[in-house]
Amino acid sequence: MFGDMMGMMNKLKEAQKKVEETKERLNTVLLDQSSNDNKLSVTITANRTIKSLRIDDELLEDKEMLEDYLILTLNKAIEKASKVNEAELAAVAKEGMPNIPGMDMFK
Repeated sequence: MFGDMMGMMNKLKEAQKKVEETKERLNTVLLDQSSNDNKLSVTITANRTIKSLRIDDELLEDKEMLEDYLILTLNKAIEKASKVNEAELAAVAKEGMPNIPGMDMFK
């Protein structure tokens, strides 16, 4: 039984290391999101860090419109990045979890 516990502990440590490595890798996964008319575009990492922003000159003439574009496009980009982030981390966590009876959390 003690050997099983040590094996599970080692497997959990290994899973934790893989999760941390995945988080680091997600810093390099770039996602692009544009407004419907391409007047604003953003590049964001899967860890939800904005890397670049492109704004059409037309939007610079109307502060209110620019704010609306920023809110809509940034929210879409964050949502897309969150989905990628969660899917990647869930896959790594599921792969690394030891088989503990009654702990089928990732079905």
